[in-house]
Amino acid sequence: MRSDVKHFLCEIKDGIATVRLDRPDRKNPLTFDSYAELRDWFRDLVYADDVDIVIFASNGGNFSSGGDVHDIIGPLTRMNMKELLQFTRMTGDLVKAIVNCGKPVIAAVDGICVGAGAIIAMASDLRLATPAAKTAFLFTRVGLAGCDMGACAILPRIIGQTRAAELLYTGRSMSAEEGERWGFFNRLVDGTDLDAEALAFAKKIQAGPNFAHMMTKTMLAQEWSMSIEQAIEAEAQAQAICMQTGDFERAYKAFVAKERPVFEGD
Repeated sequence: MRSDVKHFLCEIKDGIATVRLDRPDRKNPLTFDSYAELRDWFRDLVYADDVDIVIFASNGGNFSSGGDVHDIIGPLTRMNMKELLQFTRMTGDLVKAIVNCGKPVIAAVDGICVGAGAIIAMASDLRLATPAAKTAFLFTRVGLAGCDMGACAILPRIIGQTRAAELLYTGRSMSAEEGERWGFFNRLVDGTDLDAEALAFAKKIQAGPNFAHMMTKTMLAQEWSMSIEQAIEAEAQAQAICMQTGDFERAYKAFVAKERPVFEGD
């Protein structure tokens, strides 16, 4: 998987990719270029055998301030309908790419996490935050609907319909404590420990059966639109596939030998 990206930071080490936006002086806003490059990078993850898990990290005390006011919001006011739809589809494609990348994604949120930044955290599988995290889906604050980049579909599934409605109608900031209590954040960690805690969390998941993790992520996404009967059948097929992996056999042999299994992802 390539780490020589131009519009965000990327480090890949021992199967863990850490990405972060790289404009800390402006609280890490997104641009047209960073949107597109992130979308393409997450799409490529599907085929990357050298990455097991991704950490989407903060930078300089903040996660992301969302779409850049000068580089994105201003130009959008001068676009025609076709151009606007091309942009909104591209931003939605970033969420699709994160959801469908086949690898667990952990968002490590510090400070400002608003707009499209909040969407990236929402699209991640797991979320850690510091007490300083402030998360806002502030689209109505700029005259837009709260239904951006899948927010009306995904956010209610995480925190519930009425809580999501409040955040999406008002655009107000959700505190870190609210976010943990409502289930948006898995847990809160001290600000100085955020990167280390995210890495430890990633390593713990990575030590599991990574092919099976891919299957879990796939089912978590696909079963949103399935009936219970369809979901049970899909999971039956998924488990039958996983039962053919080397990791399943390794787990059995380790159990018999009263040892901890060492998974290899095949």
